[in-house]
Amino acid sequence: MEATDPVFAIAIAAELAGMHPQTLRQYDRLELVIPQRTSGQSRRYSMRDVMQLREIARLGTEGVSLEGIKRILQLENQVAALSDRLRELEHALADELLSRPGSRVFAGGGTGEVVSLRAGTRAQRNTQLVVWRPLDHD
Repeated sequence: MEATDPVFAIAIAAELAGMHPQTLRQYDRLELVIPQRTSGQSRRYSMRDVMQLREIARLGTEGVSLEGIKRILQLENQVAALSDRLRELEHALADELLSRPGSRVFAGGGTGEVVSLRAGTRAQRNTQLVVWRPLDHD
């Protein structure tokens, strides 16, 4: 069972969250926590939804308005989605690097640009010597 699987009816979700079922209906209308629906349009809450309901209760006791809570939840959901996407891209990159080792190598150039190198070669270093002398202020 995944944390996002919609398994709890509204009465059970309300009990797990320590809330009245009517509060969950109100939060659904306000789009704070939107449960999935069955074919008969009954609400089904996931464990993640229950955790969000608990977070709403905690933030509410700290004096955060419902509009503020909604914004916080949106940002937390956005961070979670971006983290998931980043993990996907990291896995894709790792798979690509494993399937084609050494096919591309990159280095930083002297002015910060990206320089493509052949596998097995090194970036050339700037070995120029610059002498600095203070100006005479006579």
